[in-house]
Amino acid sequence: MRNRSSTVRTHRAVSTLAALLAGALALTACGGGDDKKSGGAGGGSAGTGSTVTLPKLNGASLEVAAVWTGGEQKNFKQVLAEFEKRTGAKVTFVPAQDPIINFLGSKIAGGKPPDVALLPQPGAIKQAVDKGWAKPLGAEAQAQLAKNYAQGWQDIGKVGGKQYGAYYKAANKSLIWYNAKAFENAGAQEPKTWQDLLTAARAVYDSGVTPFSVGGADGWTLTDWFENVYLSQAGPQKYDELAQHKIKWTDPSVKEALTTLAQIWGKKDYIAGGANGALQTEFPASVTQTFTGGDQPKAAMVYEGDFAQVNIGETKAKVGTDAKVFPFPAVGDATPVVSGGDAAVVLKDSKAAQALVTFLASADAATIQAKLGGYLSPNKNVPDSAYPNEVQRTIAKALIASGDDFRFDMSDQAPQAFGGTPGKGEWKALQDFLKNPSDVAGAQAQLEKGAAAAYGNGG
Repeated sequence: MRNRSSTVRTHRAVSTLAALLAGALALTACGGGDDKKSGGAGGGSAGTGSTVTLPKLNGASLEVAAVWTGGEQKNFKQVLAEFEKRTGAKVTFVPAQDPIINFLGSKIAGGKPPDVALLPQPGAIKQAVDKGWAKPLGAEAQAQLAKNYAQGWQDIGKVGGKQYGAYYKAANKSLIWYNAKAFENAGAQEPKTWQDLLTAARAVYDSGVTPFSVGGADGWTLTDWFENVYLSQAGPQKYDELAQHKIKWTDPSVKEALTTLAQIWGKKDYIAGGANGALQTEFPASVTQTFTGGDQPKAAMVYEGDFAQVNIGETKAKVGTDAKVFPFPAVGDATPVVSGGDAAVVLKDSKAAQALVTFLASADAATIQAKLGGYLSPNKNVPDSAYPNEVQRTIAKALIASGDDFRFDMSDQAPQAFGGTPGKGEWKALQDFLKNPSDVAGAQAQLEKGAAAAYGNGG
């Protein structure tokens, strides 16, 4: 994995990000929030001309599967429509379910696999390769990756040295969004440290508003909470070791992180609906309930990545004025930087399938979805002007500036049986911990049991 010196550079960059976000929010509040000068999606080239050559595919039919729903799915379909327009192919979006490897397995067993799938975990890419499902990317797709992506993003899509995945979508998972009015009424300040976060939460609580909204029905949100605390507190070396299960989940560093999380999760009045309510709240609702209700929202803050903007867009709140954001506070010596993403993988090798992944690896495709908001691309050639507001532009610049210096979502690196399956593994263990955050040792034992089984080792 990456050495400590590169990680320190990332932490310095993220300290700068905090200042940049403050400036971006100020600009947005002054009228820069919905910069539509670059126009809407449609041509797919941001007014700069096509950056990728695609073959004519008249009569070809493709299926592409992903777990995306709602606005995210709707926006992606606009990208697929542009591919259809350019090539003459017909593309059908297939809604998938978590864990996507199981979903794909059932499709393949039935003889009807999609041509392309968007896989949200490096572990899932490896499983698809190990099962013989995934096909290596062709020269055209690899050329787009070499042209548009930092080496780190290319490497995450490789298995055994071969390129199988093209990361179409990225995420900055180290952000906390907040209801500006709720903070103003409480006299709360944007926190820079974990202790500052607890202080802000207390001020919000004393003002009569519940501090946090947690989408606990989706276990992945809880893994993201843990990863930010753990990376900042235990450090990048321990993070890499735990991600590879080179240390056990019974390690003292895990105990410390869970104990820290319990400072929020253990205060039932600090979470909208309490633990039981959070465990019945899916991620989209956890965001929207933070930005509806006027002066009395169900919560003042919600943790999650830049993609929360899609859900904020379903409310009347405006990013930069009503909905603001700050980097996940430093728990230890440094501010955490956790990234995630979705990679396009070919399952049925054909000229059309390879062409679609080539398109998704281009700046053209990413620019279309960037204009629609709630999306972040690791593609370094997407113009800043494509992002619809200054906050999103700042987040995108920080991602690109980090180059290879980032830590990928830990649960996404794990086998899906542990890190990506509803009702099992890490998702279930952290849901149980949210329900009973006093049982740190029990949570560690449950996590280690699931990890040992999924990784096939004892640590």
